[in-house]
Amino acid sequence: MFSYLHNLGRLFRAGATPPEAKKSATGAILAMYHHGQPVWTPRDYASLAREGFARNAIAYRCVRMISEAAASVPWLLYDNGGKLDTHPLLQLLAAPNPAQGGVELMEDWYGYLQISGNAYLEAVNVAGEVKELYALRPDRMKVIPGPNGWPGAYEYTVGGSTVRFGNEAGEDTSAILHMALFHPDNDYYGMSPLEAAAIAIDIHNAAGSWNKGLLDNSARPSGALVFKGSGGANTLTEEQFERLKSELETTYQGAANAGRPLLLEGGLDWKSMGLSPKDMDFIEAKHVAAREIALAFGVPPMLLGIPGDNTFSNYQEANRTFWRQTILPLVAKTAKSLTRFVRPHYGPEFRLWYDLDQIDALHVEREAKWQRIGAATFLTTNEKRASLGYDPIKGGDKSPVSLAP
Repeated sequence: MFSYLHNLGRLFRAGATPPEAKKSATGAILAMYHHGQPVWTPRDYASLAREGFARNAIAYRCVRMISEAAASVPWLLYDNGGKLDTHPLLQLLAAPNPAQGGVELMEDWYGYLQISGNAYLEAVNVAGEVKELYALRPDRMKVIPGPNGWPGAYEYTVGGSTVRFGNEAGEDTSAILHMALFHPDNDYYGMSPLEAAAIAIDIHNAAGSWNKGLLDNSARPSGALVFKGSGGANTLTEEQFERLKSELETTYQGAANAGRPLLLEGGLDWKSMGLSPKDMDFIEAKHVAAREIALAFGVPPMLLGIPGDNTFSNYQEANRTFWRQTILPLVAKTAKSLTRFVRPHYGPEFRLWYDLDQIDALHVEREAKWQRIGAATFLTTNEKRASLGYDPIKGGDKSPVSLAP
């Protein structure tokens, strides 16, 4: 007690001020409600994955296009402003673990991000050095907020067994990189495009189920057979009813009997009762739902073969827009998150970025930029190289006049 009072007196004696610490004024409020308690994801990940990804061709293709395109972008590593061609970090990103290559790992990362809005990367640290990287399933991970309102720990549960990363004091959480898409109503988890497109996915799936049911029952008339017998009789006998029912099921039901004309006899009259696909505007409703799904993911409908989309004049323009507005922002966000994640292991000067020159879909823009900069007579060689992202060369700082032939 004496030691505590002595130190406290030294801290607040005349002329002394308490040390300042940077912290959020609102973090303590968040911690009051969540400190030490797990915060679960706000929706059913399994249902989203099943109904949206596994059962819907449009959403499936959107997720695959985004994850495969983003994972194909090569990484660049910079240190103190210079590009590094070889480094343990580049080797780690190329071969992150024994079961996967770098492209496969990043496909999982981007796929999880599109389906759940969250992606988790585990860094296996051995003797202070990162040896392996693993992408973890979002539905098995839960965030445990710390006393400052930020995630203080993560728990990963599989088959009743739980692994904990970090602690409630907010220390040692560097083994997990959590990247989340923006969510306006949640402090710890992101919102996925799949969730935003859930209603359109339900409509699209329902339209597909209705169409399949129509094909399965194409020869079962969508109407009624009205019996007008002779002598005022208006009902069939039990034997006549069973015979008619059997003939309809065996002769007119199924895809093989689709379109076969119905032969009526004995006072039977056909009265149509069902609505045609034209009346329900079935096809157009399905295309509208498909376009809404593509819109949520940021994929131009033209790239998915959805008819009725005239936004882009050609496929090449739509593909460039897809890369510029969807893929590159996602890759840039991942590069910044990875940079922040690896700096404690490799130093504060390391910076990851993507290699724009290796993206074939943007070669037209790249060639136009090269021609425009190359034709700029007021720039030196090194200024031109710097504007294109290349390192300077010896003698490249001379004036353009002296470099002219």
